[in-house]
Amino acid sequence: MQPLEGMKVLDLTRVMAGPYCTMVLGDLGAEVIKVEKSSDGDDTRSTPPFINGESANFMQINRNKKSMTLNMKSGKGKEIFFRLAKEADVIVENFKPGVMRKLGLDYEAVSALNPGIIYCSISGYGQTGPYRDKRGFDIVAQGMNGLMSMTGEPNGRPVKLGIAINDLTGGVTALYSILAAYIHKLKTGEGQYIDVSIMESGLAWTIWEAAAFFADGTVPKPSGSRHRIMAPYQAYRSKDGYVLVGGGNQSTWERFCTDVVHKPEWIQDERFARPRDRIKNVDILEQLIEEIFVHETKAYWVEKLEQAGVPGGPINTYDQAINDPHVLERDMVMEVEHPAAGKTKMLGIPGKMSKTPGKIRRTAPLLGEHTEEILGQYLGLSEEDIRMLRHEEVI
Repeated sequence: MQPLEGMKVLDLTRVMAGPYCTMVLGDLGAEVIKVEKSSDGDDTRSTPPFINGESANFMQINRNKKSMTLNMKSGKGKEIFFRLAKEADVIVENFKPGVMRKLGLDYEAVSALNPGIIYCSISGYGQTGPYRDKRGFDIVAQGMNGLMSMTGEPNGRPVKLGIAINDLTGGVTALYSILAAYIHKLKTGEGQYIDVSIMESGLAWTIWEAAAFFADGTVPKPSGSRHRIMAPYQAYRSKDGYVLVGGGNQSTWERFCTDVVHKPEWIQDERFARPRDRIKNVDILEQLIEEIFVHETKAYWVEKLEQAGVPGGPINTYDQAINDPHVLERDMVMEVEHPAAGKTKMLGIPGKMSKTPGKIRRTAPLLGEHTEEILGQYLGLSEEDIRMLRHEEVI
């Protein structure tokens, strides 16, 4: 048995933030019905690369879901939506604020029929505030919440993070909020409304930066691979590339000095004696370490760090990371059989639960693959009813 077995989710989301949230709910056992546009479905279905005509992007983030098409602007489409919503535990949508209200499908309308509904709206900037009507894009949110102002090399051009961090933090925020609301529902029977902003979700992860700013007004700036409050804690140039060193506390710093670079005198050097001294003199420290590191390879230094018990490692390319034996042994790469794409690989499930593990129960659905199943088995519509709905372009 899986932990969310029995939870029924209506997924009205598209692209990344919402689909990531509902994918994880599905991984944990929830029954997820993805409601899509009849014409082309989730926007991600049209994005390359493609495998036998199916978007690899869509398949990566929409497993463990069933797909139905539905025209929610039509009267019959709204009727079907409300019948599904009446039996659902969770609804997740990521339309622009106001769209669901305009359609008459908002939280107030659904909760009147189903007081226990957990209704989560994910948007760029939230349902209130002066930016509520701005369209939400990850890269714009990275600029507005300050992430791009602190990413990259000092005095360089603004650099976005390598992944869509705000979309993912938004999905994670929606996920834990839904799970908390579900626990509350199990205790009281009450549903509730959840308002998630991807911009605020990314901002909420700026922990050390907030600490410094609230403490003494320090505004974070780009620092390359350096840490803001620890050193040595960055990438250092070696003979054939860069090596990461994580000397996060005094004991690892001292082992680094004695067992890795063989410079025990650095421990007593007043420039490096305490963590704040090493941060103050981080430029000098970087220069001294690299003068030693450039004489040996990455592999040499990684081994030395391991032997000394100092955290460290290489900077892998993505293909190296995916094919790392540790990653493979822990099932972070899974192969599944898709009805159109054939055998495809996807990322595995990172949380390893001993009693109720997550599972990949089904691949990402074809567009509308389960429409007839949902209308027939869930709502009791006949084949003639379904044929008429197709004729009227409701589905």
